[in-house]
Amino acid sequence: MRSVGVGYILWCLCLIGLFGIHRFYVGKYVSGIIWLLTGGLCLIGQLVDLVLIPKYIDQFNAERGVIGES
Repeated sequence: MRSVGVGYILWCLCLIGLFGIHRFYVGKYVSGIIWLLTGGLCLIGQLVDLVLIPKYIDQFNAERGVIGES
């Protein structure tokens, strides 16, 4: 089961230049590579993800049949 808190911690790694690591955490490998190479789509995509992280975590857990609150 993935955690929203860990997702936000990984998002914070953008502050040291590691953009998109939170996307790898939820299995979005292609977009994770794009975020890493483009600086989170020039920070705009990174800011949008700040709001969408709970949705990504819920989708990841639902696809794997994990029951519980994230």
